[in-house]
Amino acid sequence: MSDKIQPRGSDDTTFAQPLYTPIKRRSFFMYAGATAGATALVLAGCSDDENNVTPNNGISLGAGDPGVLNYAYALEQLEAAFYAQAVKTPATDFQAGELAMLTEIAAHEAIHRDFLKAAINRDAPGKLLQNLTPIFTTVDFTKRASVLGTAKTFEDLGVAAYNGAGKLIKTPAYLVIAGQIVSVEGRHAALLRDMLDTTGKAFAGDDQVGPTGLDKAMMPTEVIAAAQAFITEKLDASNVGK
Repeated sequence: MSDKIQPRGSDDTTFAQPLYTPIKRRSFFMYAGATAGATALVLAGCSDDENNVTPNNGISLGAGDPGVLNYAYALEQLEAAFYAQAVKTPATDFQAGELAMLTEIAAHEAIHRDFLKAAINRDAPGKLLQNLTPIFTTVDFTKRASVLGTAKTFEDLGVAAYNGAGKLIKTPAYLVIAGQIVSVEGRHAALLRDMLDTTGKAFAGDDQVGPTGLDKAMMPTEVIAAAQAFITEKLDASNVGK
């Protein structure tokens, strides 16, 4: 089978239709601002500033569009598992309303994970990445600072990952879907930064948003190298998008 996914139907609505029902039930805002999200993804993903990272020769995420979707699926598995644990065993020093906000984020990340899993199973049967085993031994889930700090790290990494993957996607429908997801991840990142810094100056820090007003973009090998410490299985992103 070719690595290039062939979506059912010629428009974005047809592509996403099987996934609408669970998303509507959770009443979340993933589909708001799709055009703006996709545009930002393309602009940020067009950077020529790529760092070459040596492949780790682990479990291959695949090539072409299936590889990009599996790459996103790996990150969403990690985020969903983290927030599920943060909500299950909440920090003893969470401030008022913070657990509720993390619970909402946890729901979003679970939907992102399931969304990508359904898309890969439907359009690239047999190419779905296996379930990953997270490692959160460095996170103290009893402490607010540890939980929120790790969450910020994951959200910033996720935004940079989607931004960098934009130029690797060949199928327009998938680019729109990625834009819809990254816009939500950006909302998460801004919220978490505000939760950690109440000065109102950290929501779009200089470490993420450059002087051109564009968010940071990272390539798959860079992102997986950064995330690998939180994943038991060794992943290889060297062929993603190729």
